[in-house]
Amino acid sequence: MQRLTCPRCGRRIYFQNNACACGTPLRFDPEAGRFRDGAPPCRQLQLIGCNWAAEQPGGPCRACAMIAVVPDLSVPENVPLLARSAAALRWVLANLARWRWFADADPGPRPVFHMLSERLGEQRVPVSMGHADGVITINVVEADPALRIARQQELGELYRTMIGHMRHEIAHFLFQRLAVLPGFVPPFRALFGDERSDYAAALRRHYADPQPPGERHLTGYATMHPHEDWAETAAHVLHLVDMTDSLMATGLTGDQIPAPGYDAYADPDSGHLLQVAAAVALAVNEINRALDNPDVYPFVLTETTRRKLTFARDWLARGAVETGAGPGLSARAAG
Repeated sequence: MQRLTCPRCGRRIYFQNNACACGTPLRFDPEAGRFRDGAPPCRQLQLIGCNWAAEQPGGPCRACAMIAVVPDLSVPENVPLLARSAAALRWVLANLARWRWFADADPGPRPVFHMLSERLGEQRVPVSMGHADGVITINVVEADPALRIARQQELGELYRTMIGHMRHEIAHFLFQRLAVLPGFVPPFRALFGDERSDYAAALRRHYADPQPPGERHLTGYATMHPHEDWAETAAHVLHLVDMTDSLMATGLTGDQIPAPGYDAYADPDSGHLLQVAAAVALAVNEINRALDNPDVYPFVLTETTRRKLTFARDWLARGAVETGAGPGLSARAAG
């Protein structure tokens, strides 16, 4: 995330802030990529602390307008879970806006979010996260860190966060947008496989006999089906670019870190970007190890996964405006 400042006093502020120490209410404008003074607040400000500017006075912001279904808010614990889930969505949408996805000039459709909760009072109702035909279902209980970590350990995953879930599911939606464009599908199938293969059968095989990532995949889940390989790869592109962009915003430099002013979102060379991102990941991993914390990026990039990351980054970075990515194909359900 880029460095942000108060629009009135110029003080350093952060993406999650609702107000500056000088007293200025903070309203983030995703189109401009900065906070604006005097912008109308999102109508969800009081309920979930949304700090984005409303599209129209009294209405929702760009992110909250995408949320069509919310959990049962008569269950008190669902309110903070929804707030943390919506905050993760805003973070990811702000990243994607750097490539003009879902910007005002984007001619294509937006995803619709169903924010559901397993928690219905004393009852527990299973919720499966996934994407189908432009609708993304998110299980907000995973905004509970203790529950999410327990599931991460149960599934043997190296990384599981709400921002990660948002990136993965939005990647499925963006595949639907990109797959209609000339030149996308043939090289995609050469790298990832044929996405038309039976998804339900692949799902059954995966849970009956999970496979390690090996040399060709970033995660075990990516081995399941080409749709999941794409979603994991595209999500990792967003992880790596945002991580690099965030480090650059601090002004830190190093032997393998570009000089201040480098824009990870604007770098035209995906190979160079991945080289820089790998150096950033290693550096931050070392810092985390000094504090006995887990690695921030605990993944190995092989020659094959780098090719997949390069492909995904090249297409995502073109953005909706440059590619003219309009309405996409009807997509099968994907997790």
